[in-house]
Amino acid sequence: MDFINRSLDTRPFRYISVPFPNYVVDNGGHIDFQREKWEYRYGSQGSVVVFGGGMGQPQTNQELYDLCEDVMEVAKQYSAQLVYTLGAFHTDRKYGRSPKTFFAATTEDLAEKIGKLGFEPTPGSSLITGFNGLILGLAKEAGLQGIGLYAEIDDPQVPQFRSAKSLLVTLEKLTYQKFHGMDELDEMAERVESEGKQD
Repeated sequence: MDFINRSLDTRPFRYISVPFPNYVVDNGGHIDFQREKWEYRYGSQGSVVVFGGGMGQPQTNQELYDLCEDVMEVAKQYSAQLVYTLGAFHTDRKYGRSPKTFFAATTEDLAEKIGKLGFEPTPGSSLITGFNGLILGLAKEAGLQGIGLYAEIDDPQVPQFRSAKSLLVTLEKLTYQKFHGMDELDEMAERVESEGKQD
């Protein structure tokens, strides 16, 4: 999300303060504390509203529903027609330097159209939890179309810059947006991989 915001030069226009974190960081005698907030940002071209980012996730079902319902209200205010959500797809497949990005759509008709463009649906049946799942469900309930994009990752503890790039390349093709500076993701992936080899 941070990369998308930088690339599209987005500007904040609203935010929600969430009750997270519920701890402070002790730095050996002094603490750090920064309350999480969820930002709504608009693209410099005015055609995109970006929501989310940050490290926190809603901690309760009520917080999750409140947050997703607020996002849907803002989407309706701006006459949004299509909601995208971005996430990860845990896999055991050895994808090397070429992780795939899969999609899940709110309707079979939309899924069929995306498939005809050459994109692959998520394999098999599974649960999409948290914000990524519920926002699609609420979009469907509100009569909006929604697409979830999920890039393959193999280890959630290691930054997955090639996966992020795979997801962004797919998003570019579906939205006709152009993300600048994706070479930066390749460079960061190279650094992570070279550090992994040294360990």
